[in-house]
Amino acid sequence: MSHHCTDDQRSVRDGKPAQLAGAVAIVATLDTKASEASYLAGIIETCGRKTVLIDTGTSNLVVGDKPTGGNGARVASPAALLKEIAASTRKKVGSLLQSGAISAIVGIAGGKGSAVFGEVVSDLPYGFPKLLVSSARPALLAELAFHNDIILYPTLVDLLGINVFTARVLENAGRAIAAMQHAPAQHARKRKTVAITAFGVTTPAANHCVARLADAGVDAIVFPANGAGGRKMEQLIAAGEFDAVIDLTTTELADEILGGAASAGSDRLKAAAAHLVPQVVAPGAVDMVNFGPPSSVPDQFRGRQLYSHTPYTTLMRTTASENATIGWLTAERLSQAEGPAIVFWPAKGVSDYDREGGIFRDVDADKAWLDAVKRNVRPGIKVCELNCHINDPEFAEAAVTWILKQLRQGGSFDADV
Repeated sequence: MSHHCTDDQRSVRDGKPAQLAGAVAIVATLDTKASEASYLAGIIETCGRKTVLIDTGTSNLVVGDKPTGGNGARVASPAALLKEIAASTRKKVGSLLQSGAISAIVGIAGGKGSAVFGEVVSDLPYGFPKLLVSSARPALLAELAFHNDIILYPTLVDLLGINVFTARVLENAGRAIAAMQHAPAQHARKRKTVAITAFGVTTPAANHCVARLADAGVDAIVFPANGAGGRKMEQLIAAGEFDAVIDLTTTELADEILGGAASAGSDRLKAAAAHLVPQVVAPGAVDMVNFGPPSSVPDQFRGRQLYSHTPYTTLMRTTASENATIGWLTAERLSQAEGPAIVFWPAKGVSDYDREGGIFRDVDADKAWLDAVKRNVRPGIKVCELNCHINDPEFAEAAVTWILKQLRQGGSFDADV
């Protein structure tokens, strides 16, 4: 089967394919995926890119006290062995990136190899092309998507050599990754940038914030508060990518506490506090916990108030007791902030479903969040109560006005506000 790229795919100039800067790293276990790795390398190289093959196989390694080959790992269990291989490979990939030798990476793997690939690319920059061709179970691939911006290509058939099905997958993957490359920013950002969290039920508030910031000459990046979005936002705040945060939608804390599907983990609401980044915090969508289809709702919640947001998403209304716990956790994490921080409270509801006449409207449950925050947040962090709904324009106006004031005080930027 031919795997030659077309002229357009090869970016031909003067009869020769244009060579993109940096090679494509191919990560695979060569003891089981050598034929697939070789086939993929051929496709990528035909498209005008160089390749670097990185072996994460275990055939030369042993578990226990005997001498080891490969990368010299000597570990006590298969899981520890995979962790050691991942750490060694991550270091190697990092060195290749720093030297400019690679500008994209692709993995070919089953279940174990996919887990290793996730660890290998965990330190690579946001936007660095990361593609994984995998026969792993969908749940594992979904977990990888929670932690990184990996492009996932499920094969749906097993990777056991080259055949009519795997060839199609590898050809598509090879052409795709050959067309991608990482281009680091050459200059510092000229405009201030603010991170915002949103959910479908808080989108009007986020949209108003984005528009108001744009009018002031400030860029806004919106993260979906679906677990993966909040996790990535925290990572990018810690990496210095943002000048301020409007954390409208802290619903991921509800999922963290109650075992919902949209938890962002225990690092949520910590990065801005630790890095002196000005932050507005609001209780957007803390009236709900996210589960999958109705059948996925845990048995202990079967008698609760549930709503089918979509066929694949079931929302559960939080109680006053649960909102008090969410408010306490919010206050505890926000209290660590040494930089500017403020809480804005919308008295008329925290989501589209929590407004007058809405299916989740519960004034007492909402107020439990507010009371817990006021009792537990450290002195010096103001809690501002607004007599409006979170999606009313005045709520977004208040949040943006405060953020713009912090940005003005923190340094000049291209805006007349």
